[in-house]
Amino acid sequence: MKRTLFLTIITTALFIWIGCSSSNNPSNPLSSFSPEIINDTNAFQFQITDASNVNTTVTYYWENTNSQATVDHSTVTTQGSAVMTVSDADTTQVYTSALLASGNEPTTSGTAGTWIISITFTNFSGTSNFRLETL
Repeated sequence: MKRTLFLTIITTALFIWIGCSSSNNPSNPLSSFSPEIINDTNAFQFQITDASNVNTTVTYYWENTNSQATVDHSTVTTQGSAVMTVSDADTTQVYTSALLASGNEPTTSGTAGTWIISITFTNFSGTSNFRLETL
């Protein structure tokens, strides 16, 4: 009985220690790069800082009450690439572009409602920052 209790306590402590000491968060592959995401109706902003060798796609759902938005770029890429794709409430693609150092571009017209913003990082290193706002 004492041996079983001892093994249970040690096993539980080991699981807690492993769970608490893990720096990887599989539900948020960007968590180590200080992500800042502001997802308000008609305004969306995304930033990660000092990213290194990121290979993932992240997707966000954004409420746009208008049929068009503007995309403001401010990304510094030191390696790899990052591509953003935006789809409207009907899942029609209204914008796609590599994340750029600077620029302000409109999306094409689409259907108002819940828009989908996907960013695909391929071997990306750098700082990524962009904003979408309703036109």
